[in-house]
Amino acid sequence: MKKSTTGLLLGSALVIGLSGCASSGSQSMGDSQKDAWYQSPFVCGLAGGLIGGGIGYASSSDADEEDGAAIGSVAGATAGALLCADYGSQATDSDGDGVPDERDQCPNTPAGVAVDADGCPLDTDGDGVPDYKDECPGTPAGVEVNASGCPLDSDGDGVPDYMDQCPDTPAGADVNALGCEADVVLKDVNFEFDSARLTSQAESILDGVAEKLASNPGVRVRLEGYTDSIGSAAYNKDLSQRRANSVKDYLTSQGIAADRMKAIGYGESQPIATNDTPAGRAKNRRVELGEWKQQ
Repeated sequence: MKKSTTGLLLGSALVIGLSGCASSGSQSMGDSQKDAWYQSPFVCGLAGGLIGGGIGYASSSDADEEDGAAIGSVAGATAGALLCADYGSQATDSDGDGVPDERDQCPNTPAGVAVDADGCPLDTDGDGVPDYKDECPGTPAGVEVNASGCPLDSDGDGVPDYMDQCPDTPAGADVNALGCEADVVLKDVNFEFDSARLTSQAESILDGVAEKLASNPGVRVRLEGYTDSIGSAAYNKDLSQRRANSVKDYLTSQGIAADRMKAIGYGESQPIATNDTPAGRAKNRRVELGEWKQQ
């Protein structure tokens, strides 16, 4: 085979082979993967030197074979090393979080802070406060928080708003696990006349009670039913029990475990107003919610 033909073949091999190494290397850098052994600048330089030396030898005259081989070897080695060089390592990462500036959506992240693929600090509970600043990790989804990542407690009673059955408690008041100073009357939780059937308005109010109880799973509650003095004491006690049970059943239907609630009917005993007026009797027909402490 003529030297010119051999040189052409070796030159083609050099271009195709080294271009393949460089292309693979570029893809690997783009994918942030470790280069394969054949993409190493040393290996590419060695291969380029051998192929370049062959080209120089094949394309030179008989008198200049050694010089041609030497020059071709140096040129091929240089070209191979440059083609396969990892320029990805030169990408700038000003905040040192492992995400190059060109892709970093949160530049200037403090040193040592864990970030996501976009270079932004992790926010595990999704409350808008990054983990490294969050003093209350694990906040339930959708709960409003303060700058420290803790649920709001508007009345400062120690029970977060999303769990507090008694918002706007006076400052300094001693409250129970429900956020209440004492048992709370469930206002407007009414029933149809002479019945234990809840009105639609009552169900709407109980939906809010259930939502807060669901957010406060460690608390058990008492549901106490009361009536006015119209009718016999025995009848009123039975009616108050059925009404307390009705509230418990509705809360159970909204996902509150039945064993977290105790329903008690007290009838016409323990009035909170006079039974001599319609307004007073209306106040006495009530359901109260309180903490049920284990004995």
